[in-house]
Amino acid sequence: MAGHEETGGTARVDSWIWCVRLTKTRSAAAAACRAGHVRVNGERAKPAQAVRAGDEVRLYHAGRERIVVVSRVIAKRVGAPVAAECFVDNSPPPPPREDVFALGVRDRGAGRPTKRDRREMDRLHGRPARPQRPSAG
Repeated sequence: MAGHEETGGTARVDSWIWCVRLTKTRSAAAAACRAGHVRVNGERAKPAQAVRAGDEVRLYHAGRERIVVVSRVIAKRVGAPVAAECFVDNSPPPPPREDVFALGVRDRGAGRPTKRDRREMDRLHGRPARPQRPSAG
């Protein structure tokens, strides 16, 4: 365990979330806490709230919910293999990645879409039809 500090029993929740690599930055972890996206044992957590081993931390981040149980409290950011040992991940599996968005893909060299192409794309995307200009005549 050389290279990182283990605390006596508690750490700030925003710091811990960042240390175990659930968020990319500590400020992002603190912002998630302030926005109400972090819960510790079912209660909404402020950034400075203490977490200890055995606590359940729920984090809604990057479009999915992460549910982790704290197994080790650390105070310094560690590498991914070590970070994975600091919690038990009970998160639901991530949603399947959509295949490359096929709706807006055009053949290379096809040029700009025509009015007809644009209307077809709008229909495929489920967008309402754009109002047409009155014809001159």
